[in-house]
Amino acid sequence: MEELSTELAVSYGAGRSGRLPMRAEADAMNMSGFILLVITAICMAGANLLMKAGISRAGGFDPSLRALAPLCREPTFLLGFAIAGFASLMWFRILATQKLSTCYPLFVSLTYLLITVAAFYFLHERISLQKVAGLAAIIVGITAVARA
Repeated sequence: MEELSTELAVSYGAGRSGRLPMRAEADAMNMSGFILLVITAICMAGANLLMKAGISRAGGFDPSLRALAPLCREPTFLLGFAIAGFASLMWFRILATQKLSTCYPLFVSLTYLLITVAAFYFLHERISLQKVAGLAAIIVGITAVARA
């Protein structure tokens, strides 16, 4: 497969601008890209659940340096944080090889779906009928975007 190259126009401020070379992505998301995206979404959803549990075990969180100490001693939070970092590295690979206009909506909607279902099962959060209808709409949207 021949690799195409495009350029991205950028502005550096003070009237300076330039062009950055970019690799062209495929028109549609390929299967390996989609599988990586699903794995990344699963990791990010799991990481958020672990961090939420870790924050609860540490007694909550407020934006201060003092609140960081209990979190840094909470293994559940640290595991979630590490998984989120690993998921970020996978996301960088997706960004490098897939169209942002396709992969980002898929990632966000799939992560939202996974977190909502997992929060229901593992954190015993309630899900309203309105939320279920929204999740159904997201599933239809994921299918439409994945096929585009």
